[in-house]
Amino acid sequence: MNHENHNKPFNDAIAHKQDIEGFPKTRGGKLPLPIKLIGYFLVGGVILMFLFGLIGNFLIN
Repeated sequence: MNHENHNKPFNDAIAHKQDIEGFPKTRGGKLPLPIKLIGYFLVGGVILMFLFGLIGNFLIN
């Protein structure tokens, strides 16, 4: 895929929103790094709690 045409608006209405109204340009679905890190910590924490709970359940019972 040619990356030069990736952010090019496909019609005048989108170009107007991007230029005049400040409508954000698409970045290909990439999230900013702080939001990625929060997601990694949340998902990692849930997985760790599940594993600790599973191991604790087998040790206690």
